[in-house]
Amino acid sequence: MAHLACINDGWIAIKGELISGIGEMKEGTPAESHFDQVINADGQLVFPCWCDSHTHIVYAGSRENEFVDRIKGLSYEEIAKRGGGILNSAEKLNKASEDELFESASARLHEMAMNGTGAVEIKSGYGLSFEGEIKMLRVIQKLKQHSDLTIKATFLGAHAIPLKYKAARQEYIDLLINEMLPYIGKEKLADYCDVFCDRGFFTPDETDSILKAAAQYGLAPKIHANELGYSGGIQVGVKNNALSVDHLEYTGEEEIKTLLNSSTMPTLLPSTAFFLGLKYAPARKMIDAGLPVALASDYNPGSSPSGKIPFVLSLACIKMKMLPEEAINAVTINSAYAMGLDGSHGLIAVGKRANIFLTQAIPHYNYLPSILLKTRFFNILMLIS
Repeated sequence: MAHLACINDGWIAIKGELISGIGEMKEGTPAESHFDQVINADGQLVFPCWCDSHTHIVYAGSRENEFVDRIKGLSYEEIAKRGGGILNSAEKLNKASEDELFESASARLHEMAMNGTGAVEIKSGYGLSFEGEIKMLRVIQKLKQHSDLTIKATFLGAHAIPLKYKAARQEYIDLLINEMLPYIGKEKLADYCDVFCDRGFFTPDETDSILKAAAQYGLAPKIHANELGYSGGIQVGVKNNALSVDHLEYTGEEEIKTLLNSSTMPTLLPSTAFFLGLKYAPARKMIDAGLPVALASDYNPGSSPSGKIPFVLSLACIKMKMLPEEAINAVTINSAYAMGLDGSHGLIAVGKRANIFLTQAIPHYNYLPSILLKTRFFNILMLIS
């Protein structure tokens, strides 16, 4: 986590969309005649693009009234019980058309790209009905086809229990397992299946049954876990070989031990803790115990209304005491792993996708956490396309 390999005064060659060579200027550069374009990045830093492995950017409308409710003292759970939060977004989404959702999500993707993001995982979960969830997943597939960013799709029908099923929650879980998942698997609408396993949402047993059903249709598991309490979400995620378990504000010795014996990536979302006023995940304790961690934005209309990974990186350093090297690794190679892209993204290496960006002129990467909100980013593939 704390090792960040760097080349000072170096060059990178790109052919098509792949990195074809890397070296130091003192050893000589490839003949410029072989290239259609040469970019002089003197004084600038070159990074792998951020990989944002946890977002909810397909949504309709905002939830600024809940922001005021939290200022007045209402908790996330209290707002949810009143029909706010996820249920509020579900009501708005089901009234929106696919075209409206596509246009608004496209604008968010562009905003994220301008802040250095090159790969994004997008979750459903604001439909909470067969029609609504499928609509969201279709929009994500359309975004895949039309965006320069690399996109992974996650089915999150188990985001909350809809109001109409409050007295019959098993009926909704049966709908997820017996109708939604078979259709999604047949139509290949998602890469992953996620469940919000936390206090007031889905239990470990319910989560286990949904993930096992999803595996039958080729959907790898991911988990929302331990945001609101010690829910058992981490344990059930590891039990099902989840690619990642996300949030983790409540992570103790037992959870760390479970993660140490797994291939599951702990993914922390500090901007959610910031906007909700929650305690931050114990990143320092996790890293010191030998765990890797990833970072993501959780970009959504209510609890983290920002997709700016630079802000996430700053929070990780300031609030969770992560070193700049640790935070940079957490939003590049580790977050690439958390979305199944570590073979192609998150690292500057020959054969990897040229998913890289330039900063403006800055003296050192340690400078980033204090000034990131003012730093400009230039995506290489966008510059040369």
